[in-house]
Amino acid sequence: STKLEKVHDRIEEVKTRFELLKREYQLIICQAQNKPDALSPTDAERELKTLDEEFEFLRQLNYGSEFTQDKMIERIRQIAKRQWHSGTQTMPLLTENEIYNLSIRRGTLNDEERDIINNHAAVTYKMLTSLPFPRKLKKIAEYAAAHHEKLDGSGYPLGLKGDQLSLQSRIIALADIFEALTAKDRPYKKGKTLGEALKIMEMMVQDHHLDKNLYDLFIQVKIYRDYALKELTSQQMDV
Repeated sequence: STKLEKVHDRIEEVKTRFELLKREYQLIICQAQNKPDALSPTDAERELKTLDEEFEFLRQLNYGSEFTQDKMIERIRQIAKRQWHSGTQTMPLLTENEIYNLSIRRGTLNDEERDIINNHAAVTYKMLTSLPFPRKLKKIAEYAAAHHEKLDGSGYPLGLKGDQLSLQSRIIALADIFEALTAKDRPYKKGKTLGEALKIMEMMVQDHHLDKNLYDLFIQVKIYRDYALKELTSQQMDV
């Protein structure tokens, strides 16, 4: 998935506008001899190069593979000030919605989309608590619903932290993250290699998102390798 993807990836619409705007500058170059007061061919060529650079910037940003910094958001807004012509209408190069989505700081989901995604943990709890589990399994709903909670309290849906998280919930959280990072069957992203996944999880331990003792055990006993041998491709096995 990308930042501008809905039914289709709207980066293609943005590309079309850039191409139309480039044609305007190309026309200026062709007509320069007959219009002395027009933009010079040199300046027009410079604008063409700038447009190519700006679109490439937006295209890369659309993937959401890196953190979007303030200076990047400012550049998006500057690009959006450009105007293109459709018939007799003059319109901004980017719509407000496109600016909003391209300015997503991390990943490709905006706040509204992330709220919908995050709601699955609450729905999990609601569904499981409605089931008649036997006494020994009565905490299943609690364990399952907490798989996106983090030790520092920054997770969801309840923002639990530290001792509020059971051992079972911490185990499920660790396993869920490892599986999500390495999964090779997700249509919206490529599964990370074993080395990449473990590095990310190490950072999550340092940020107090994952239980350090459980992660150390995960590594020492090589639990990750048993799973990897069964589920990952040979290209992902870099450790």
